Amino acid sequence: MLTFYNREPIRILVVRPDRVGDVVLSTPVYHTLKKSFENSFVGALVSSYTRPLLEGNPNIDTVITDDPEGEPIGGQRFREKIKEIRACKFDVALLLLPTKRLAYMLFLAGIPYRIGVGHILYEAITFMYGVSRHKYNPLRHESDYMLDLARRIGAREIWTTPEVFLNEGEIRTARKYMEEKGFDTGKSVVCIHPGSGRSSPNWEVGRYAELAERFLETGRQVLVTGSTGEKAYEKHFADLGRGIKTAFGELSLRELAAVLRNMSVFISSSTGPMHIAAAVGTPTVSMFCPLTACSPKLWGPLGNSSSVVQPPEGFCQVRCPGDPHVCRFEAEGDGISVDAVFAAARELLRDSEGSHLKESSREYSPGHRQ
Repeated sequence: MLTFYNREPIRILVVRPDRVGDVVLSTPVYHTLKKSFENSFVGALVSSYTRPLLEGNPNIDTVITDDPEGEPIGGQRFREKIKEIRACKFDVALLLLPTKRLAYMLFLAGIPYRIGVGHILYEAITFMYGVSRHKYNPLRHESDYMLDLARRIGAREIWTTPEVFLNEGEIRTARKYMEEKGFDTGKSVVCIHPGSGRSSPNWEVGRYAELAERFLETGRQVLVTGSTGEKAYEKHFADLGRGIKTAFGELSLRELAAVLRNMSVFISSSTGPMHIAAAVGTPTVSMFCPLTACSPKLWGPLGNSSSVVQPPEGFCQVRCPGDPHVCRFEAEGDGISVDAVFAAARELLRDSEGSHLKESSREYSPGHRQ
């Protein structure tokens, strides 16, 4: 083990420049480092798109963005990024998801100790230390695997809850946005997120419309969220009644986080917004595939009240298409049913209704910063 406990203060760079959910799940690493190493300087290297998720995080001292967009190793932006990183004089870099480009970049930036995952040729060439995932046996959560790199350098105070920090202005703006949408903010709102960017098994959008209709029949309000690229889904919800509103491409990541904080329950497949919802304390109902690469043991929501819905026993053995990205959970109607998801959400709503639109200045939530 590389132990830096007696070499404080140290300067640590945490690297995870990929998807929304991965970045949210990496936030316990920053908290762990700040708790474990007194007076440490902790930096983050992420993409420009996910950077907003780290804004206001008290455990992060600086954020560096990297958007290679196909640029080859050695290109102009690559060289500029090396200079930017070198100027921070980091002692350690934790590559939560190493790539060849990042391995060479951090090596050339002169960071003495670089910790990666696994044992890959480019890691050996750049003299990188590594941690093993032991072929995912036993299977643990992705966030805990990331914390292994903090443990590798001697971190002892392990924090396990993902965090997205919102300020009072963002929370007030989200409330105003909902009122302008026509929601009664004195009543609960169910959020349905039908898209997944083909990153995980998911229902056809028509099933989400059926689910929305079930909630409307109970008198609840429904918000349907999604990206600009998913705006075509809007037509499936257009004729369901006055209690439903859509928001496709209307919200930035931070605006989405603030709006989700005001939801009574968030319903989706395994997506980045699911992890945002969990990080701000909103209850979630999530559909998951039992395959190891998609398992809720690996990718489930953390730190919130949650319910995971999976296909019934025997379904996957017979109906699995062999590619989780094209699975729709619904071959011949015997997969994940609307009834199953509706029942799971109703159970969570019993606990969350009455406290859904919290007074942010008086109540704690994982994603709230005073």
